[in-house]
Amino acid sequence: MSQNMRPPTLKITPEEYKDLSTKLTPKPTVLKNCIWAFFVGGLICAIGQVIINLFVAGGLNQTQASTAATALLIFLGALLTGLGVYDEIGKYAGAGSIVPVTGFANSIVSPALEFKREGYVMGVGARLFTVAGPVLVYGIATSIVVGIIYYFLH
Repeated sequence: MSQNMRPPTLKITPEEYKDLSTKLTPKPTVLKNCIWAFFVGGLICAIGQVIINLFVAGGLNQTQASTAATALLIFLGALLTGLGVYDEIGKYAGAGSIVPVTGFANSIVSPALEFKREGYVMGVGARLFTVAGPVLVYGIATSIVVGIIYYFLH
C-alpha cells in the first residue's frame, strides 16, 4: 500500500453491501406510472371529445369537427409547451402525455424553444422539424403508397 493512502475505514462484506444497496435502492413505481399515464391520456382524449361535441353543436359535421378539434389540441399542446406547463404534465403522466396528438405538438415545439436564442430562422426554423420532419415525410410517403394501392384496387 502506498504511503499516501490510508486503509479503508468501512469494513463491509460483499453480501452486506448487496443487502444495503438493495434496501436503499428506490422501489420501481411501474403501477403508479401506468395509472398516471392512463388517467392523463384519458383526460386529454376526453377533452378532445368534448371539443368535438362543441364543434358539432356549433354546426360542423363529424369529420369537420374532428379535424378542427385535432388542430385545436395541437395548438393547445404547443401553447402549453411554450408556457412550460406541458413538460410538468409529462413528468407525472409519461406516455399518457406523449401518445395523444398533444405530445406530437410538444415534440415539435420543445426543440424549437431550446434553440430560440440562435434566432428565428437558424434556431427555431431549423430545429422545428428535427422531430416533425421524419414523421411528416413518413406520413406523406405512406399516404402516397396507400393511395396508389387504393387506386389500382378500385
